[in-house]
Amino acid sequence: MPTLLIVDDNPVDRELAVRCLAPLHDLEVIEAEDGRQALEMISASVPDLVLTDLRMPELDGLELVRETGERFANLPVILMTAQGSEKIAAKALLEGAASYVPKADLVEFLAETVQQMLGVSLARRERADVLKYLESSESRFELANDPALISPLVAYLQDDLERTGFADEQVRSQIGTALHEALSNAMIHGNLEVSSELRKNGTDPFRAAIRERSRSEPWASRRVHCLAERSSDQVRYVIRDEGPGFDTSSLPDPTRPESLLKAQGRGLFLISSFMDEVEHNRTGNEVRLIKRA
Repeated sequence: MPTLLIVDDNPVDRELAVRCLAPLHDLEVIEAEDGRQALEMISASVPDLVLTDLRMPELDGLELVRETGERFANLPVILMTAQGSEKIAAKALLEGAASYVPKADLVEFLAETVQQMLGVSLARRERADVLKYLESSESRFELANDPALISPLVAYLQDDLERTGFADEQVRSQIGTALHEALSNAMIHGNLEVSSELRKNGTDPFRAAIRERSRSEPWASRRVHCLAERSSDQVRYVIRDEGPGFDTSSLPDPTRPESLLKAQGRGLFLISSFMDEVEHNRTGNEVRLIKRA
């Protein structure tokens, strides 16, 4: 059973996070009151994932990200961000955090984000034996509109980076987060044209719309195309959907830390934080991502 460590000096916020994770039945949740206690617990027994607040006494979230990056390179850290912590969170993402969830959106996004991170980690372990047979420096995928395919594909692409020694574990984890967001956007918002606005009524209507459209035309026959190219000095990904696209000028500025607290554009903020180059085509149905070694 995977283990998640929640780090927050506010017991009310810790309790809220625990309640938000209740749908994930096969998950052991442990708690720490600050970064210092968290490091002691991690040293005694390394969990599978850490969820941390940013503003804490003793040792804050940013320092915890730095310490775990140096001492436990394979341990993903998810941030809980609140009003006033945007700049610190942006810095923590650049220094190794794997993802973030605004505290105002914990009910909506936390369980899904944790499940995503654990799913990729598990899928990577299951596919480790396949890597020795990989010979090509270029991979192409054409995905049906099934969100369950995204984590295994991201795991495969991360394993490819690890096998070839591209960057360190933190960078590979961040690339995986960016790819997951880009593929989800292409499949759900691009091909299936399911709006995030449905989330305002809970996750059930959102997921129901995905299931319905994945079985109905014209959405069902659309595909997500993913090209992965790697060389000694960079990796390049091109992700394209077959939907109608969108007006890219309407996207929020992903370089502003305030974007962390906005549900709309969260994926783009993560992608832009973790990749060196992000470029959309004119019609908005293709994104090109580059990360340099």
